[in-house]
Amino acid sequence: MARALVPDLLSPHPLGAHLPALYQAKDPFALGLAAALDNVMAPVFASLDNLDAYLDPRMAPPDFLDWLGTWVGVALDDSWTLERRREFVARATSLHRVRGTVRGLRAYLEVVIGSDVEVEESGGTAWSTAVGEPFPGRPDFEVEVTLRAGGSRALDLDQLDALVAAAKPANVRHRVSVQGTAPEGPGPDEEHGS
Repeated sequence: MARALVPDLLSPHPLGAHLPALYQAKDPFALGLAAALDNVMAPVFASLDNLDAYLDPRMAPPDFLDWLGTWVGVALDDSWTLERRREFVARATSLHRVRGTVRGLRAYLEVVIGSDVEVEESGGTAWSTAVGEPFPGRPDFEVEVTLRAGGSRALDLDQLDALVAAAKPANVRHRVSVQGTAPEGPGPDEEHGS
């Protein structure tokens, strides 16, 4: 999957073989020029022959992955590992389908953070055949996200809060809390949110 000059990369379609016989037999300059063009065209052929690998987020070159992410409407954070960035682009369309739901928020945070997340919402859905039954859930819309801090990896509470704020519906308040080892931010087992 080359996109530049690569030493010793052979062209699958050498131009010298397609020159008229006169140039192939008696013109070293034409053969040399064709060979030089082969060196330029070989990466183009290699890229086109491997185009499916460029379009697969799990195989695309890292610099191409960022551009591929723009095709599905995601911006990648340079601080993420390459594996996490690949996973995020690969799952982007399925995450867009459930955006704004508890399931979507949980899936988004699990991909971005790389660990399990608990999400509780205040609302609810139910049905009843009796008239005058109380509505399910609470009247104010709120989501509470709880993360478990793991081992040596510290979690930044402000970043988590920003991730939740970006992924939830605008009219829903949220709270983020981290349980476990000390996160970077206000302190262990503390809450943050708006």
